[in-house]
Amino acid sequence: MMKKTRSAEFVTKLMFVSNDVDRLKNRGAGAGKRGKKAANDPNKPKRPPSAFFVFMEEFRKQCKKEHPNNKSVSTVGKAGGEKWKSLTEAEKAPFIQKTEKQKSGYTKKMQAYNLKLAGGANADDESNKSKSEVNDEDEKYGSGEDEDDELISLIRGCANHNLELIR
Repeated sequence: MMKKTRSAEFVTKLMFVSNDVDRLKNRGAGAGKRGKKAANDPNKPKRPPSAFFVFMEEFRKQCKKEHPNNKSVSTVGKAGGEKWKSLTEAEKAPFIQKTEKQKSGYTKKMQAYNLKLAGGANADDESNKSKSEVNDEDEKYGSGEDEDDELISLIRGCANHNLELIR
């Protein structure tokens, strides 16, 4: 009896150890619930900055002029955040207007980008050609319809011949 319980204990301990080993193996880069990130497209337009970041661009320039020896990024960031919070809606309005202009430009660029993705790279090439250029290419290379019909009839003939041989 004792041997059975010891072997059962050994098996359960072995199972726990193997589960721990599997868990440790699965740890590391890319493990867990996260999936792989999609590759970033370098041609995709960048999103416009928020009104706060537009404000911070100007604030950093102004702060650099007033305090040329200050090299601390955190100090400038904290001061900019406090200044932004203290601004009224009227004082924030110019930054919000700049952001709205940039957003409208971004939406136009994204629409063009999405159309380009939907149409593919070849769609751009074809759309840039005039109809006469496309027709010229058809004449140059031939439409190929007659050749296709000949090939189809040849293949059918061979298939029928093979069927007759099999029978």
